[in-house]
Amino acid sequence: MLLYLLSLQTQSPRPFTMQLHYERYGEGQPLIILHGLFGSLDNWRTLSKTFSRSLQVFALDQRNHGHSPHSETFTAQALVEDLQEFMQQQGLSSAHLLGHSMGGKTAMQFAVTYPQMVDKLIVVDIAPKAYPPEHEDIFDALYALDVQTLRTRQEAEAALARKIQELSLRQFLLKNLERDPAGAFRWRINLAAIHNNYEEILKGLETNRTFEKPTLFIKGGSSGYIQEGDTATLRAIFPQAQIVIIPGAGHWVHAEAPQEFARIVRDFLA
Repeated sequence: MLLYLLSLQTQSPRPFTMQLHYERYGEGQPLIILHGLFGSLDNWRTLSKTFSRSLQVFALDQRNHGHSPHSETFTAQALVEDLQEFMQQQGLSSAHLLGHSMGGKTAMQFAVTYPQMVDKLIVVDIAPKAYPPEHEDIFDALYALDVQTLRTRQEAEAALARKIQELSLRQFLLKNLERDPAGAFRWRINLAAIHNNYEEILKGLETNRTFEKPTLFIKGGSSGYIQEGDTATLRAIFPQAQIVIIPGAGHWVHAEAPQEFARIVRDFLA
């Protein structure tokens, strides 16, 4: 045992491979927030500040999103290892985790992989199952937008409206459009890597383990992402799971009912 401990002390630490972009708010017990597909920490800034009244909040951009680095590797396991690496960088031995959609899958996979690093788990409108491909129309619309010829955001919005009629979805997607140093538009997300690995993100949770700590699933009442038939699967992996439904809210439940969402989260973490 002594020789083993000495060998651990003499090994050089594993170099960090992914420096995730993040914003930190408040003090207290840590809460890490993970956005969904095509999203970023920007979508959570208001709620992050709300939660920071009693918690130390870390809002992250996952790889290939927001201001975090791009990578051709984009799998559930890579996102989990990024999070584990981030917590090491911040000196966090454990934290509460909150993840929406794709971020919820990352949070669930992380919880069963590193249960000692998770205090309480909050999963927003996603189940630990495989999903059918439902974003191809979004990919087609984003690829069809010739960002290099755009002059204004108004042009981008009008062009995207030809393929995506829902205004709120267009506005959400266009948050990923930014200007490069020369002033031309470009995608902030790594669109090609996300699309090339899309099937990986749709997979169900890969585990034969359970997470035995308090877990909360928040479902939008008008969303079909969590079905009644998913309850048995949820509780098989997360035995302490509670499921709370916010009536009238869709998949972006935190944006559609922010006050009720914040109340539910705060009560659960209290």
